[in-house]
Amino acid sequence: MTEFMKNADEKTSYKKVTEKMIKKFQQYLQEEEKTESTVQKYTKEIEQLAGFLQGEDIQKEKMIVYRKILQEKYQARTVNVKLSAINAYLRFSGNAECRIRYLKVQQRAFIDEARELEEMEYKRLLFTAKTQKRERMYYILLTLSGTGIRISELKYITAEAVRAGQSEISLKGKNRKILLSRELREKLKEYMECQGIRTGPVFKTKNGNPLDRSNICHDMKKLCMAADVNASKVFPHNLRHLFARKYYEIDRNLPRLADILGHSSIETTRIYVAASVKEHEKILEKMHFM
Repeated sequence: MTEFMKNADEKTSYKKVTEKMIKKFQQYLQEEEKTESTVQKYTKEIEQLAGFLQGEDIQKEKMIVYRKILQEKYQARTVNVKLSAINAYLRFSGNAECRIRYLKVQQRAFIDEARELEEMEYKRLLFTAKTQKRERMYYILLTLSGTGIRISELKYITAEAVRAGQSEISLKGKNRKILLSRELREKLKEYMECQGIRTGPVFKTKNGNPLDRSNICHDMKKLCMAADVNASKVFPHNLRHLFARKYYEIDRNLPRLADILGHSSIETTRIYVAASVKEHEKILEKMHFM
């Protein structure tokens, strides 16, 4: 616990969202071992909250007004993501009594196909990466879709893990093992041989540093036009969704899939494997009410 947190009871000193407070919040998140992307997202949300408050004190009534403003701009799920960051800051700054409730969101019965990457689209991306000799992106696509890992977990795919056939991932204070299929191991060994990789992360920048999200997203978007795939569907997390849907089609074991994906709540996993609109329509047609 930081010295700041020990003094959090002195609430009157931390009623304003200042630049200094935001920096302390960033430090706290880093000490809590939050991922860099989470730190950036939370920081952005608190900066926007500061813009709304315009130097005024944090008050419960103002937080409720801010939630209403967010509701007018964003969908409920997005609002709740933003509220998660805000409530974390309110707890941190000693203003826990000002926390605001999340919006109630009904579980989705089916996925939005306009946003989900289909298997054939994935295969076109894979084919395009291979024919255009974008080797690193080709093998990254194989790895993300073949393991279901988060983009922030790609650094745990090391030469040692490939040889062992499994990787131990440590994220958000949780450890889990993921298996690499025989086919994926053989593919990655080919890549490692060509790149002269003997140890450490398989996927690196030219300087030898592990790739980050921005590197990978940029390269993925470049593939879209040549592969004739809508760019709005192409980002690392959609490959995680694709893995989850394909795994569930075969295994139908939701708790096991939640463990593989590293989900704390099985309700999160349900979102990943929701039926498509087309599947839902087929069920409705079989009901013969018309």
